[in-house]
Amino acid sequence: QGMTSELSGNVIDLCPVGALTSKPYAFKARPWELRKTEGVDVMDAVGSNIRVDARGREILRILPRNHDDVNEEWISDKSRFVWDGLRRARLDRPYIRKEGRLQEASWNEAFSEIAARVKAAGGEKIAAIVGDLAAVEETYALKQLFTALGSPHLDCRPEDVPLDPALGRASYLFNSTINGLDEADAVLLVGTNPRHEAAVLNTRILKGYRAGRLKVGVIGEKRDLTYEYDYLGAGPQTLRDVAEGRHAFADVLKNAKRPMVIIGQGALIRSDGAAVLKLTAQLCRDLGVLKADEGWNGFNILHDAASRVGSLDLGFVPQNGGKALGAIFDAAENDEMALLYLLGADEIDMSRTGNALVVYQGSHGDRGARFADIILPGAAYVEKSATFVNTEGRVQMTQRSVFPPGDAREDWTIIRALSQYLGAKLPFDTLDQLRAKIYAEYPHLAAIDNIETGSVADIEKLADGGAETTDEPFENRIEDFFLTNPIARASAIMNELSALAHEHDHGATGTDG
Repeated sequence: QGMTSELSGNVIDLCPVGALTSKPYAFKARPWELRKTEGVDVMDAVGSNIRVDARGREILRILPRNHDDVNEEWISDKSRFVWDGLRRARLDRPYIRKEGRLQEASWNEAFSEIAARVKAAGGEKIAAIVGDLAAVEETYALKQLFTALGSPHLDCRPEDVPLDPALGRASYLFNSTINGLDEADAVLLVGTNPRHEAAVLNTRILKGYRAGRLKVGVIGEKRDLTYEYDYLGAGPQTLRDVAEGRHAFADVLKNAKRPMVIIGQGALIRSDGAAVLKLTAQLCRDLGVLKADEGWNGFNILHDAASRVGSLDLGFVPQNGGKALGAIFDAAENDEMALLYLLGADEIDMSRTGNALVVYQGSHGDRGARFADIILPGAAYVEKSATFVNTEGRVQMTQRSVFPPGDAREDWTIIRALSQYLGAKLPFDTLDQLRAKIYAEYPHLAAIDNIETGSVADIEKLADGGAETTDEPFENRIEDFFLTNPIARASAIMNELSALAHEHDHGATGTDG
């Protein structure tokens, strides 16, 4: 029987004599045979620091790397054991769909086909969508390319999500910081299950609860979060009751020295997401969750995608006159969108792409690749030097552990090469030149391991005006903790853990993998 926890693999590190071992890694290599590389996890938006151990071109082990302000010395079982998915279902060469079937092609053929389609369509009929695992470098390059082509149709957000850089950086960050949970004495969770969306962050809440310091309230689905909480209600009406002081938990927040409100994607990925975001800002303003004079901002967005904050920082959202994700799909279904460029975008409704040519750039033959007309094989997170920005806005850099397989290339180099075929050559040839461009335009991205804080005034401004919500209850974003992205879905270990979790109907094990 396995341990019913998303963090059970950490007992391997805790064992003082090595009697508790990693079953997937056992007898595969001796430690001195492995090349060790510092990296950043992308299985969620926490940005846990990891060490990637490789022998030759194969990843054999992923271990936690200590960072007291992010993950301390812990990582989730998904972060630890997903490594076998890095070599399964890989895209290692370009493909073009001909007569209904994907056929191998050269890079020249794939680029030439894309160039012909873009030239025929024009900038107004092409759109770019960034997925959950994209790094800052390729996202910036893609934005520069599509801007040069005259396309304003860019998006990095799930459909209906109202987060927008125009509202200020504080409007989409976990402003209290992950480490701030160690100071918090009251937390209201809105439309989120942090146990599945950010397992390591959830341990901070558990630590505060066990210390008797932290009181937790929940609005949304009633789930086992590993600690006791006050269940307030299911949807926006309860949120409004708390905001207007008609619920007892309003007094808990008012009387707290370090109150926090954590809004999950389940409260935002809905038709009234903008109103829910505004209502939450009003709650924070009216109940004293924003304490600017004390240097405390208790308004927090919990992201579930490693790419999201970095993409929002880069402004990868609809430009002047551009369409958001939902409108892009509508246009595609109405034959008003000729080409969709998916940068690792697998968690979208592929049935709504209509007759548009779908170009998929990514590392795995997952949902996006199966629907694609042209496939460009990219690199996974351990196969490139890349920058990621976590949910609190902390900029972190990961190093390449191994090279991508076959003809696959680092993602920014693919976009740079494509730009020449499109007659819009990007002004950089090396990674250093690319990063120099990024840092000149977005200086805060040069400050590795630092957080550029958002302004409390942005949240107060967001709170202005009315907020008309529906009565629909909040639904959690993640149903299967172990199968949330292409790498995880390709992993035999993750699939086994997923089956075990369903068998137990809660949690699962890492050590039993």
